[in-house]
Amino acid sequence: MGQLPFPAIVGQDTLKSALLLNAVNRDIGGVLIQGERGTGKSSAVRGLERVLPERRVVAECPFGCPPDDPTRQCAECRERTTVEVERVPTPVVDLPLGTTEDRLLGALDFERALNEGISALDPGLLARANRGILYVDEVNLLDDHLVDLLLDAAASGVNRIEREGLTVRHPAEFVLVGSMNPEEGRLRPQFRDRFGLQVDAEAPTDPERRATIIEVAEAFEREPDRVRERYRDEERRLRERIAAARDRYDDVSLGADRRRRIAELCLAAGVEGNRGDITTARCARALAALDGRTAVTDPDVRRAVELALPHRVPNDPFDDGVDLGDLAADRFGDATADGDGPTDHPDAEDGGRDDDPGTGRNRGGSENRRDDGDSTVGRTLRRLRGFL
Repeated sequence: MGQLPFPAIVGQDTLKSALLLNAVNRDIGGVLIQGERGTGKSSAVRGLERVLPERRVVAECPFGCPPDDPTRQCAECRERTTVEVERVPTPVVDLPLGTTEDRLLGALDFERALNEGISALDPGLLARANRGILYVDEVNLLDDHLVDLLLDAAASGVNRIEREGLTVRHPAEFVLVGSMNPEEGRLRPQFRDRFGLQVDAEAPTDPERRATIIEVAEAFEREPDRVRERYRDEERRLRERIAAARDRYDDVSLGADRRRRIAELCLAAGVEGNRGDITTARCARALAALDGRTAVTDPDVRRAVELALPHRVPNDPFDDGVDLGDLAADRFGDATADGDGPTDHPDAEDGGRDDDPGTGRNRGGSENRRDDGDSTVGRTLRRLRGFL
């Protein structure tokens, strides 16, 4: 039956937004998705593959090296005298819990080493995920040894394998996406901090949305090809939007005053180190770029704070802690009093108001309407009525 199209997933707007922001800028650092089973976490991640822009790669390179940047290429690509280029899909690679070290890192090809005298690699999951997304479901249950290997690769952008005196290195730049049910175990603090953003995926409590989820599931089970075809244009528009946002990102300005206020907020929240400050700034710029703008607004920063800082605020069981919402409102305005962000989305249908990517609120700050005429749920229902 295949994978449900990304735009067809009902609700989980915050989750989808966090994934799209990482598609715009890989340096945001990935997403940790928390939520109970059956809330669409895996469907959203795997559905993202069809809306990611294609990669330009060196033809026949097992690592998908970029043809125009030798600093990010493997040794073999750097030594090529001529480079053939091809376009391939951006991969979303699953890392199963039972993965072995050799499956993750790859293994040395001893047959080629003995016969040809070269250090050759039988590529692993990190090779496949280079310049793509590496997805770990139930990441909190991943073996600690594999966690350490992932942290090393994520920090350096390089995978290094040493066996029997032979060494192979290759680029390993990937967006790490993990999902977990908090009831099944906690995540090591140093691992949690490596995720740029954190979102909570919760089952909707609104009966209309839950009914729409049933309709979507039944339509896709009955006629998956027809549902995929119905969303093909929407996937294409979203792919083009991501590509345009990537091109625009470097031109997005974040003024000195907003940078200072981000730093003040992080200090007031007790965020350790500078990763939270930097990720908040990158996320705010990606939000603006995805929305077609070249300047960050206060609502962008406030939304970035909600995504980039909750898992970095110290959690003291004997203290009520800080309220990020209050801190953000003090420095970047009250969400209910916005007026400086656009309200029309380039892809909005039927004249409906645009949703701020993934917030569950429109850019005027009010909750999305629930009626069939104007809400995301309503638009999904109209698409699917003919299938049932």
